[in-house]
Amino acid sequence: MSEKNYYVNQYAVVDDNVEIGEGTKIWHFSHVQSGAKIGKKCVLGQNVNVATDVLIGNFVKIQNNVSVYEAVTLEDYVFCGPSMVFTNIVDPRCKYPQVGKDYYIPTLIKEGASLGANSTIVCGHTVGRFAFVGAGSVVTKNIPDFALVVGNPARIIGWVSEAGKRLKFDENGFAFCAQSNKKYKFENNIVVEVE
Repeated sequence: MSEKNYYVNQYAVVDDNVEIGEGTKIWHFSHVQSGAKIGKKCVLGQNVNVATDVLIGNFVKIQNNVSVYEAVTLEDYVFCGPSMVFTNIVDPRCKYPQVGKDYYIPTLIKEGASLGANSTIVCGHTVGRFAFVGAGSVVTKNIPDFALVVGNPARIIGWVSEAGKRLKFDENGFAFCAQSNKKYKFENNIVVEVE
């Protein structure tokens, strides 16, 4: 039996048949269910649940009290703030149960997106690359790359860089972020990175 190259707190539960990448840390009272795949150098805070067959990329940080339900995929560098919520069914009813992956609606959180504390991501939507969902916001539609969204329902109030800094566009639609050292262009109501 090979030595583990990741950390699991003694009060966490990791089921059989999971993949956990090198350097990942799983803290108190967390549960990783069978079939889950977690990349390298991730951090799962206290009381995190990762459901069956969930895919989590590398360098993902999931803060305390988050459940990543089946049919949710988190790409690399995603940040899930404390107590934020995923769903995987649109119309839950106890009297008419919908259990199993045939009922679950996929949600995709793309590379580098940040989901603020207590935000909710209604299933069936994609949060774009490096988008930023403000604390307490409720996502009810797809969010484009680099968008800054707040409210219930979440709406775009601005644009952010890969580093999460607010972008200020010049008269030609260009913006520069010193922290990420990248240039961006606002065109046709979307933001793209410029080489």
